[in-house]
Amino acid sequence: MSQQLSEQELVRRDSLTKLRELGINPYPQALYPVDALSKDIKANYEEGKKVIIAGRLMSRRIQGKASFAELQDSEGRIQVYFNRDEICSGDDHAMYNEVYKKLLDIGDFVGIKGELFKTQVGEISVRVKEFTLLSKSLKPLPLPKTDSEGKVHDAFTDPEMRYRQRYADLVVNPHVKEVFIKRTKLFNAMRTFFNERGYMEVETPVLQPIPGGAAARPFVTHHNSLDIPLYMRIANELYLKRLIVGGFEGVYEFSRNFRNEGMDRTHNPEFTAMEIYVSYKDYNWMMAFTEQLLEYCAIQVNGTTKATFGEHQVDFKAPYKRVTMRQSIIDFTGFDIDGKTEDELRTWCQSNNIEVDETMGKGKLIDEIFGEKCEGNYIQPTFITDYPKEMSPLCKEHRENPELTERFELMICGKEVANAYTELNDPIDQKERFEAQLKLAERGDDEASQFIDYDFLRALEYGMPPTSGLGIGIDRLVMYLTNNQSIQEVLFFPQMKPEKKSVELSESEKAILEVLKKAERMDVGELKNAVGLSGKQWDKGMKGLNKHGLVKVEVDGESKVCVLV
Repeated sequence: MSQQLSEQELVRRDSLTKLRELGINPYPQALYPVDALSKDIKANYEEGKKVIIAGRLMSRRIQGKASFAELQDSEGRIQVYFNRDEICSGDDHAMYNEVYKKLLDIGDFVGIKGELFKTQVGEISVRVKEFTLLSKSLKPLPLPKTDSEGKVHDAFTDPEMRYRQRYADLVVNPHVKEVFIKRTKLFNAMRTFFNERGYMEVETPVLQPIPGGAAARPFVTHHNSLDIPLYMRIANELYLKRLIVGGFEGVYEFSRNFRNEGMDRTHNPEFTAMEIYVSYKDYNWMMAFTEQLLEYCAIQVNGTTKATFGEHQVDFKAPYKRVTMRQSIIDFTGFDIDGKTEDELRTWCQSNNIEVDETMGKGKLIDEIFGEKCEGNYIQPTFITDYPKEMSPLCKEHRENPELTERFELMICGKEVANAYTELNDPIDQKERFEAQLKLAERGDDEASQFIDYDFLRALEYGMPPTSGLGIGIDRLVMYLTNNQSIQEVLFFPQMKPEKKSVELSESEKAILEVLKKAERMDVGELKNAVGLSGKQWDKGMKGLNKHGLVKVEVDGESKVCVLV
């Protein structure tokens, strides 16, 4: 990306040069001995206490030989007081008059040695005895401005800019940092909950020879040395169950998963899931375990079981309502899926404006009905149970109805947050389920598995004890616990479209573009006359704009039209 420096950026680079000329290294190597943070200073204030702090310079109010400023560290902001006579000894006032007043900028990292005091209005502050430039900021922070009436202008709120420049977002929008602090609290709470029960955190492969454990399109890559395709994992389920075969009582993993599918406010191609498998348990036990887990996590993250999400207040306090999928569909449509054939299900969908096609089997059709007519109605945590067998190829057949499986999904605010089974541990049944998935894939279902994991089947043949497993979408759960409507808000670095390159245009290019922007498309002859460039300037300008991909020329009948790209 070509870089065109603004006036402020040029001034900061000039300051950088002057600092070096004064013998000041703007990026020193040595450790800086920080011994206090802003939050702790305010919580445990002691008049006259000596402290060493460091952080970004975020504001300044210079008044002659004295100045109040704000320093922002990892815990917040604190006021600091610069006085020329405190900082400079003798007649040499350069450190204050030149370095502090002229060569430091908002955003610079500064180390301060000083002592605590309170101003006349009672604000806890640090009286600066010595300061050190720790890192020079060459780009101005996108700080908001407040006018005399208290109105805020130029706030850094554009979502695309914030996600692309999360580093700046975290600095100028302190509330964003709180979201990620709560995210970490959630991880810590889950680990504590599992570890206290004796379950073991493990790691499984991200690059897999066969993508399994979920119905999703994988990303594929190639391993040069082995000369084989490898798939980025869509789930870690089959590996964790191998460990249950190996004798672990309970294993869990926070896994980065990758699915080559659409992006929206609740989906990112790279996401975090937690999966846990516990031997000698079933899905009934797992339902109770899940509601206890989420109640505990909500309290650890927010201090209460209640969380606000948009217009809803969600209560994570156990127990949660349980509804079978069949009953849910009956409740919201009056249609009973029990005993219906694939053709009957498809016909009902088509007559009720649910978009379906010939590639969909019974399971997918039922999933479409539930997703379209039922899912969005569940605001408070609700377990939807007993899914049709076609929807759940890794799930054990229901003990009372062979058409169903022992599976539940947890719905909150109209979205799935957790998915769990009584795990299928019959290797013959599992092989038949995999083969059924292959047939769906051959029909064109791009989410059905196109692979049979024979190594996993071999593991099952050695014997896997009765087991229940649970998967939780961490990103979506964080959204609910932090009142964020978009998954991009709870990911440090969400996936984005490529950033448009910044190019420096010639005067001829600018002139053509300025006229064309008003119309978006113009007859080439009319555009040339409107711009008023010489033939040579016109040719050069159009060639440059085409090269930059900013305009294109199309043939429209007998004339040529210039189009803004």
